[in-house]
This record gives sequence, structure tokens and C-alpha cells, in this order.
Amino acid sequence: MKTGIHPEIKKSKVHCGCGHVFETTSTVEEMHVDICSKCHPFYTGEERFVDTEGRVERFNRKYSEEKED
Repeated sequence: MKTGIHPEIKKSKVHCGCGHVFETTSTVEEMHVDICSKCHPFYTGEERFVDTEGRVERFNRKYSEEKED
């Protein structure tokens, strides 16, 4: 590997939206994420909708109304 072209790897703290904080290695010292392994539905087994920009409500509004022909 060439010297001097790779970023420095250091310990990094990751802050999740649920309040969980853990350490990993990265090129930045601090990261903020919305979902981690403690609150992600795949790992917790809970069914939870992560609504982005009101998409779930818009879908429910669109398909809950009866269409008139």
C-alpha cells in the first residue's frame, strides 16, 4: 500500500436516535444514525414502520378510500 494516501482510522462513537451509543472504528470521530441494531425491526422482531416524509399515511389515505367508477 502507498503511504500517506489512506485516511487515519480512529475510534468513533455512534449515537442512535433511540439513545443507544456504541463504539466502532471509522475515519470520523462521531456519527449520528436514525436506526441501529438495538431498535431495527429485523433484529428486534417487532413490526414497526419507519415513516419517511409521510409515505405510510399517504399510502393509507390513497388506498383506504373507496374508488368511484
